Amino acid sequence: MTAPATYEIHAIRYAVNETRTRGQSFILEARPTDILPMDFYCWVLIGPDGPIVVDTGMNPEKARHHGHTMLLDPVEALRGLGVDPERVETVVLTHAHYDHLGHLAAFANAHFHMQAEEMAAITGPYMEKRWFRRAYEVDEIVALVQLLHAGRLTLHGRERTIADGVTVHWVGGHAAGQEIVCVRTARGTVVLASDALHYYEEYERGVPFSVVFNSTDMIASHDTIRALAPSDDHVVPAHDPLVVTRYPASRPDLQGKVVRVDLAPVTQGGGGRA
Repeated sequence: MTAPATYEIHAIRYAVNETRTRGQSFILEARPTDILPMDFYCWVLIGPDGPIVVDTGMNPEKARHHGHTMLLDPVEALRGLGVDPERVETVVLTHAHYDHLGHLAAFANAHFHMQAEEMAAITGPYMEKRWFRRAYEVDEIVALVQLLHAGRLTLHGRERTIADGVTVHWVGGHAAGQEIVCVRTARGTVVLASDALHYYEEYERGVPFSVVFNSTDMIASHDTIRALAPSDDHVVPAHDPLVVTRYPASRPDLQGKVVRVDLAPVTQGGGGRA
């Protein structure tokens, strides 16, 4: 009997914002002027049938425009892990904000997957409102439409199996089509929360992030994540600097840059569950 597929998960820390404040991140924050740095991650799953990329990082020009500092090129980081972007067959887009779509063109032979609700939102009347469109870039939305018409983008329903051991689940909240990714690993199911959780703190305190499409769905997503994860140490947020300190480096020379979140954390997380 063939053993179920398991994956390595490499979290690539490709950018930072060292000047962001707590008031820019949390609604009704008690200490709004305190600095709360933000990291930016994308991920690659390495399994028996080849790599699966989860989000593609941020375009450097857009990073400068939005006040973020690039640390490394996520496409080059993939190459450093032995993953040739042009040979990647599957890319999962957890939502369509600019810091997740910045390198679509690098994956010239990949098929992309995204929630249908996200495409409906970014091509519909919500985009008339500045609040809803502030984290999207027009050229990247156009690129998604082009991929759709080229037969290279699947717009799926709320739950989808991407591969054996990799499933995606709609949670909404941060974006209309925000999804999370469940990945089978040697230590159990790891939930890549993407921007359903920017920081561990959101999850631990039950507070909403400031960039929000629907605050009810945002808070309710915490329960969905807890139901899918074996423990809170199996949950990985998308922007918390603690990720790169809690998990071991993928290689010694990648310390502070790329970490293995399929391995057990080297320091204990929070959240109140074993």
